[in-house]
Order: sequence, then C-alpha cells, then structure tokens
Amino acid sequence: MASFAKPSFPTSKYASDRPTYPQELYQFLYNFHKKSGKAGWDRAIDLGCGTGQVLTELTPFKQVYGVDASDVMLAEAKKTVEKLSLPQQVRFVKSTAENLAYFKDGSVDMIFSGQAAHWFNYDELWTELARILKPNGSFALWGYSEFRSPKYPSLTPIVVEYMLGTDPENTLGQYWQQPGRRILDNHFLDVPPPSEKDFADWQLIITGPHYPNITDSKPVIMKKRISWKGLDAYCRTMSGYHTYQEQNPLDASRQNIGDGDIIQRFIKRLKDGIRAVGDEPGEYLDIDWPVAIMMARRK
Repeated sequence: MASFAKPSFPTSKYASDRPTYPQELYQFLYNFHKKSGKAGWDRAIDLGCGTGQVLTELTPFKQVYGVDASDVMLAEAKKTVEKLSLPQQVRFVKSTAENLAYFKDGSVDMIFSGQAAHWFNYDELWTELARILKPNGSFALWGYSEFRSPKYPSLTPIVVEYMLGTDPENTLGQYWQQPGRRILDNHFLDVPPPSEKDFADWQLIITGPHYPNITDSKPVIMKKRISWKGLDAYCRTMSGYHTYQEQNPLDASRQNIGDGDIIQRFIKRLKDGIRAVGDEPGEYLDIDWPVAIMMARRK
C-alpha cells in the first residue's frame, strides 16, 4: 500500500491498465444486500477506493463515499468521477479503513472494498464496520491474486515464480508489502471472521480453481483477452514492481535491450512456455484471476 500512496505512483496508468470487475459481481453483491428484505439504499462506502473504479459502479445508492488514505489516489478518483454523469452524489473522505470517525454510528447501508482489503487490520476493521453499519446493512470485500491462463495451465508455475519467487533480479517475491500480499495470495483464508454478536450470514467465496481442495469454489467471474502489450502495462501497475524499480533503478535502462527489463523478461518466459507445449504465442492471451469475496450482514 505504501507504493500507492507515493506522489510518484502512476495513478492514471493504474486506472487504465488494471482489470475491471464484471457487472455480475456487483449484481451478486446487491442480491446479497437485499436478501433480508430490510436493507437500505441511501448510503454506501467504497473503502480503499483507489482510482474510483468501484465507487462509480454503485449507482443503486443515493450517496456514495470514496474513502482512501492516499492523497494521490483520491485525486485520481475525483478525476474519474468528474468524467462521468453519475446519478448519485459522490463525496470523498481521506481516512484509513479502521478509523471512520467521519461517519456516525448506524449511518451506512453497505460497505464495499475491491482489491484493498488485504491491507486492513481486521481486529479494528470489524469493530468499526459494526459501528457504522445500519441494522441489516452489509459489507462485501474482495480481492484477486495472480492471473492464470486457462488455455495454458503450464504457465501457472511461471506466473507464481515471478510473483512470489526469491530471485531478487527476476522475481517480485521480496518486494511486496507484507503481510498484505500473503493474505491476498491465500484468498483471505487467514482472515478471522467478524464477531457473530455483530454479524450474520458470514461468507467467504472463492471463484476459480485456485485451490483444488476447495470443492465448492465458484466459476471464474473475472477474465480478459489481453494483448502482450496490455499484459506488460498491467504488470507495471503492481506495487511490488514499483518497489523493485526503486531498489533496482538500473533495470529500467534495460528495456528493449537484450532480454529487456524484469517485466519483459517475465513475458518472454511466458511466451517460451507457450512454445514449450507446441504453440506459437498469438497477439492475445486469455487470462483470468481467482477472486475471493468476504461478505456479512449487520445484525
């Protein structure tokens, strides 16, 4: 998270080159929210709103708040909102997720968080969400880890090695901020559920065949056909890559020279992996992301 908060972080590239969430995800979350028959639709919060990708989709609510601890992310989110004609009122609050003093007790109908929840302190977060949610209000927090190629499962070890390996020159393993990355890579299985005194209908849903021993995982919901140039751009939005860059400043000068910089070397390994199974890399690669969703309802 520290990388995202730095003024040097390319927030506009993060906004344009990251994958988006499908409408079926939002509809699934809305259906969960209204399941009790007593849920309200007045006020929603997007925790760790980043560049505003999620908050601009929360159109069923009359008022939406984007909350983030980073000035640079809030500035980008405001630009995102200004480009759109949204039916609801959008406001921004600079705050951590664990200290939402701006919001009164029992004042919020639903809380969302996309690809930020692995940074939270859950001992504090659950208490704060219980405080500000209305009775029958709900929360939905989700995140995704390393991408997969459904056509070429043999690429998975290459992706995992690049993301989590120990080679300081060719992998990002030591450059992620922890424990957040470990929490995300284990799909929130390490997160303690909120108190049953405050919340009901706790669910941890995992989509995609990331963990073969989880027999009730749901079908993939987040996928994309991406060009190799687009994959390169996506890899450059990762916080681990930006920490790598800071600690290995000469690597950037290797772009398009020899095997290239760390990302170009990684993509070359992916293409070589496709050739190893007898295919030639095409212009596009179909990829998907395993997604984990944590949901519960305020009693």
